[in-house]
Amino acid sequence: ERISDKEKKYDRANVITGSTGLINTDGVSVKDAAGEKVMLVEFWTYSCFNCQNAQPHINTLYEKYKDDGLLVVGVHSPEFGFEKDISNVREAVARENIEYPVVLDNNYTIWNAYDQRFWPAWYLIDADGFIRYKHYGEGAYEETDQKIKELLTERDRISG
Repeated sequence: ERISDKEKKYDRANVITGSTGLINTDGVSVKDAAGEKVMLVEFWTYSCFNCQNAQPHINTLYEKYKDDGLLVVGVHSPEFGFEKDISNVREAVARENIEYPVVLDNNYTIWNAYDQRFWPAWYLIDADGFIRYKHYGEGAYEETDQKIKELLTERDRISG
């Protein structure tokens, strides 16, 4: 699919800027990933039960596909004041065995850029930087896995 065709069908992913803290990374960007990586952007907050239930599945997807070109970015958008404390988020990241980059979004800059309403939510962004899949809440793990596979295959076709 050509970029011009994609522009008619899909939204471009918004940049990930305005973070208030970083864990497991010095910084991540949609631009840097473009052409190379398929991105899964996960909106979560550590005291949300649905996020906790979904977390092992996101970890599994990361483990399964990180060497094939999947970049997972956790965007931690707090629901409550105490969730803004980076040391609390660091503890949660360690407890949940999260190894991918986590970006703190205490000012809801990224949340608002994605017009977000739900925890958890994930967005799959193809190697050209277009949002190709969204899911809100728990579940759809098989479907998400399938979509990741499709987008990685498509990326491999493009890059030759």
